[in-house]
Amino acid sequence: MRSASIAMMMSAAGLSLLLGGCASLGGAPRGAAATVPPAPGAAVAPYRDTLELAGKLSVTYSRDGKQDASHVRFTWEQSPDRTDVAITAPPLYQTVATISVTPQEAVLTESGKPPRRAPDIGALSAQTLGWTLPVAGLREWLQGYATTAGGRRFVATPAANTVTTADGWRITYVTWQDGAPGAPPRPKRIDAEHGAVGQLDEMAIRIVLDAPQ
Repeated sequence: MRSASIAMMMSAAGLSLLLGGCASLGGAPRGAAATVPPAPGAAVAPYRDTLELAGKLSVTYSRDGKQDASHVRFTWEQSPDRTDVAITAPPLYQTVATISVTPQEAVLTESGKPPRRAPDIGALSAQTLGWTLPVAGLREWLQGYATTAGGRRFVATPAANTVTTADGWRITYVTWQDGAPGAPPRPKRIDAEHGAVGQLDEMAIRIVLDAPQ
């Protein structure tokens, strides 16, 4: 009986150790890469002329003292001489507008309507969507870059995350993507604010970028 009791106790202890070992091995999946917040002083990755990304875009603006807002998703594709943006809206997130910008012209096409063309996407988007989409600025801002009011090149870091641009936008990099240890920071949430722009009294844009694939 004594030997049977000892055997049972050893068996229970072994099971406890086995379960404890399973629990300690059940954290991160095998082969999963660790992700960490970026270092405060680390600069963003080198600028790329070719880029594809997606995210959410919220715009609040006022005209003649009346407040309005728009909340959409977007996809963004840029090459050295062209930018293409597709805007989708809730609840079904079907495409409601596409925008193509080249050095020669801007083309905005609403669903079910003929394309509209203009030399400048700012004025064209304001007339069509009710708010201004600063495509030229976004080509820099989405990657953590900007041109300052003094004409200098701004390169964002988590510690130096705010800049006023040459055309009067105040840009703040609010949050950053988690990445591999030692990887350069990538913006996650970007806030942009402007006073009077075009026919608008004021305007604010919030962009939340999807995690890079």
